Amino acid sequence: MSRLVVTDLSHAFGGLCAVQDFNLVMGERDLVGLIGPNGAGKTTVFNLLTGVYRPQRGSIALDGRELVGLPQHRIVGLGLARTFQNIRLFGRLSALDNVRTAFYARGKSSWLAALFRLPSSRAEERRILGAARELLDAFGLSAHAHEAAGDLPYGLQRRLEIARALATGPRLLALDEPAAGMNPAEIQRMMEFILWVRERFGLPILLIEHQMALVMGICERIVVLDAGRTIATGTPAAIRDDPAVLAAYLGTEDTHGAAAAD
Repeated sequence: MSRLVVTDLSHAFGGLCAVQDFNLVMGERDLVGLIGPNGAGKTTVFNLLTGVYRPQRGSIALDGRELVGLPQHRIVGLGLARTFQNIRLFGRLSALDNVRTAFYARGKSSWLAALFRLPSSRAEERRILGAARELLDAFGLSAHAHEAAGDLPYGLQRRLEIARALATGPRLLALDEPAAGMNPAEIQRMMEFILWVRERFGLPILLIEHQMALVMGICERIVVLDAGRTIATGTPAAIRDDPAVLAAYLGTEDTHGAAAAD
């Protein structure tokens, strides 16, 4: 069964077409990479999927539920969580509190129960605290639970951001450049970590990434954008040798010629 079905997604800023007729189908445990040169439209796709922008045309269905037109918090509540290229943790809050805030997206107590500290609200607080601690433990962050998120090393901040996204109970996880700014050893650890997240939580993962070692190393399928259009879709091996992809990245005369002849 398809988890995510995106059909003819299109969006323009003024006269600039940022994304045109983007299509994507993801199953329950798919790991898909979205790549392309700078300005290709990758982040715009993520912003459309997560409700930051409303597409001018097209459909986004998650487990059969249409997401277009919904506010961002409703999209998160229906199961599409994301991280950002620039880490957006609450820097002054502890690692534990960063994760706790995300669990409230699934909270069931009313504001009235919270205001008067009713038994149902107190029980939910205990449940959320326990779940947040368990998630930090699973991510190897227990020792940093009470440290300010902004004081953590960069790699741990990336890990914490993914933990916070998972605290919302997603049905699909979208990662925006999870290996940005990492050295080769850190990239290798991030590759292993993403695979672990997929297996541990049983989630499909869609990721934007400029680190080709990561994309080619773990993605089962890759979608390539250029100037808002999908120019190739396939396995890493197929994408590596695709003339249109080489043209988009290299832009040489010979490569353009090969692309045109394909």
